[in-house]
Parts: sequence; structure tokens; C-alpha cells
Amino acid sequence: MSELLPVARTYLFVPGMRPERFGKALASGADAVVLDLEDAVAPEDKAAARSHIAGWLRDAAPQDRARAVVRINDAASAWFADDLAALSGTGVTQILLPKAEQAAQVAAVLQALPGVQVLALIESARGVAEVEQVAGAAGVTRLVFGTLDYALDLDLDIRHDAVGLGYAAARIAIASRLAGLAAPVAGVTPQFDDETRLLADLSLARCNGFGAKLCIHPGQVAPIHRALQPSEAELTWARRVLAADAATPGAARLDGRMVDLPVVRLARRTLLSAGR
Repeated sequence: MSELLPVARTYLFVPGMRPERFGKALASGADAVVLDLEDAVAPEDKAAARSHIAGWLRDAAPQDRARAVVRINDAASAWFADDLAALSGTGVTQILLPKAEQAAQVAAVLQALPGVQVLALIESARGVAEVEQVAGAAGVTRLVFGTLDYALDLDLDIRHDAVGLGYAAARIAIASRLAGLAAPVAGVTPQFDDETRLLADLSLARCNGFGAKLCIHPGQVAPIHRALQPSEAELTWARRVLAADAATPGAARLDGRMVDLPVVRLARRTLLSAGR
């Protein structure tokens, strides 16, 4: 996340080899765009993609650069050092670090790009096992769940639903809370034209404490934003809770239920989330 923006709800991927799409992605309504040097770029195209992204970052308006996240290749790859070198001096503000499993990997990014904000992509059994270490590393501002690679690592079948991701998702959300980070980012829904599946995945992620989602298609952005926005019924409930608490602090009842401090806090959070 950037200090210039509210906490992002959507991160839209754009292949680093498609610079003509960078501006379109920014105009899609997504809160942030992910300029990808990793999975979306073939090995023979890595150098050209670096050049495209570095050039765009240098020329971009500050407000556009603040919304851009660059997914580099992982620390064990042959491209990691070259990715970091290409981004030096570009003004990049956010890095998405794949296969994050150790604080030392985050430190290597910060050594090359001092002051950059690191979104740590947890996408392996080792990453989940070490998630508290990664979440607490200096420079990490948010955790991201790489669900497809995680499922591959554990041989999980998530083609029809994402229930098998629950344990890892809970670990990531708890680690985020303990480290004082924003609610983590849920992984992609590959079925880009299936809004029902998209919203089902998002609902499960929300139940596990996530507050944002990766997107692979611009058409996924608006449904996610709508789903994350409190409904009119939820807003009405929140206002009634606060009114009841104001009238009888600490001893209010509403619809047959006690209005205690956690309920009041939830009502306040609901109203705040509607005021983006």
C-alpha cells in the first residue's frame, strides 16, 4: 500500500511485456496495478519487460507511480538481481515479492531499493510455516496469498471451491494482525468471466480476515468493490447501533441483543469502510 492512497482493495495484474496496457489498467478502476515481471513474462522476454516497466515508472506521474506495484522474480531465481538493478532509480514505491519465505529475502529487496514497500507473496508450505517471520520483517506493508502456487505445492484441488485454502488463509490473516499490517490480499480467481465464482472466493476470503483481492481481468474489479462495500442494510444497522449506544452508553440493547463494545466497534468500522 502507498501512503498516498487508501488501503487498496484490488490489485490488477498487467504483463510487463504489454506496456500499452499499463495506462489502461490504471484507468480500469483498480486501486493498484501490478506490473508483472514473473509468471506473465517468458524467460527470453524478461530483459525487455524490465525496460518497459523501468521506462514507464520514470515517466509516470507521481499519482500513477504510487498506484503501481512491480512483481519481481523470486529471490532464488536467476532474474532476481537483474530485476532489482533495473528498478533502481525509477521511483518505484511498491514491490510484490514472490515465494516469500524468509525475512532475509525482504532485506535483500530493501538493500537494493531502500525505502520501498514490500508486499510479501505467501505461496508455499514453507511460506505459511514462516509467515510470522515474513510479516514482521522490516519493510513489509502487506501480505498476499498466492493461492494457485500454494495449491500446487500442497497438491490441493481448488478448481471448484477454495475451502482447502482455509488453514493457510487464517495463518496469513493472524500474522498480518499481529504484525500490525493491513488485512491481507486474497489470490486470483482464474475464472475471469465467472462472477459467481469470483464472489464466492471473495466471500470465503473475507470470512478468513482478508480485505482485498488480486485480479487478472479488469472485469473483476467492479464486482469486488461492490462486494466489499457495506450494503444499505448494514449501514442502517451500524447507525442504529451507534444511536443506541449514544442514548444508553454501555447498557444499550438493540433488536433483543446487548450492544457491547465489540458491537459498537464493528458498527464504527462499517461506517468508516463506506467512506472511502
